[in-house]
Amino acid sequence: MPADYRIGIVPASDTGAVEMAMWSLLGARPVTMVAWESFGEGWVTDVVKQLKLADATVVTAPYGVLPDLAAIDTDQDVVFTWNGTTSGVRAPNGDWIKADRQGLTICDATSAAFAVDLPWDKLDVVTYSWQKVLGGEAAHGMLILSPRAVERLETYKPAWPLPKIFRLTKGGKLIEGIFQGETINTPSMLCVEDYLDALDWADGLGGLPALIRRSEANAAALQTWVDQRDWIANLADVPETRSNTSVCLKIVAPWFAARPGPAGGGAEENRRPAGEARRRLRHQRLPRRAAGPAHLVRGNGRDRRCRSADRLARLGLCPGQGRVRRVAAL
Repeated sequence: MPADYRIGIVPASDTGAVEMAMWSLLGARPVTMVAWESFGEGWVTDVVKQLKLADATVVTAPYGVLPDLAAIDTDQDVVFTWNGTTSGVRAPNGDWIKADRQGLTICDATSAAFAVDLPWDKLDVVTYSWQKVLGGEAAHGMLILSPRAVERLETYKPAWPLPKIFRLTKGGKLIEGIFQGETINTPSMLCVEDYLDALDWADGLGGLPALIRRSEANAAALQTWVDQRDWIANLADVPETRSNTSVCLKIVAPWFAARPGPAGGGAEENRRPAGEARRRLRHQRLPRRAAGPAHLVRGNGRDRRCRSADRLARLGLCPGQGRVRRVAAL
């Protein structure tokens, strides 16, 4: 991340960070809302139905497909998700964003941060949450601002009132404390320590390049398993747009494709094939993870797999080889 970008901890996970950016920055110029999965669709709803911006353009694509990013005018403000968490489709690069753009790019990168080499010079606002790629605890969001975003904040005042947790300026100036550890509300110190431990673990692996390799190796292992079977496929048909963190698959078996209704299984004749598919799934040999699960209990320099890592990491405990192990961070 560039040295002149600001990064702060904000309330309400990635959702809070994205909402804070949209409610504070949008309205100064026309905006293009780009959505190819459910979270992006949520941001569209906020802009169209809540902020009710009249000069908003909405660009969407079906699940599994990326819209034509090259056709997007980045002289307008643009809001988009880099990696579609619920569609398994990600932007392959930032080439479609102009270097000399007039608008701001607001990027929801919650399923991309730490697993994708983000082009920071093309992004003015980046948001993510602790619980996604690094598997930290939930409830805290990260808001990253470029100098261009800070300039907009200090020269533009939205027409609508802003609640306390959305306010980034005071007296026309950025509240620098938010980006120096003076959080708007009190974060959980237990969550902070867990995340610091996750960052130390990531740094010990080799930093961002190592994390990207780890994620891509896991995605490749799963894709190899998919390629060896004729009844299942990646939801994203174009390999370059396939997510390496939120892989989405589709059943392409003929009996399933011919099913009536949106979900199948509603008709009596579909129940037995669906049951057979479940039994088949149980007996399929799933791919061995290339590098372990997203949630890892880190102790004594070794990765410890833990089935209930979410819950046990909170307690500082993880069962391992017949005894209780203490999480290093706690």
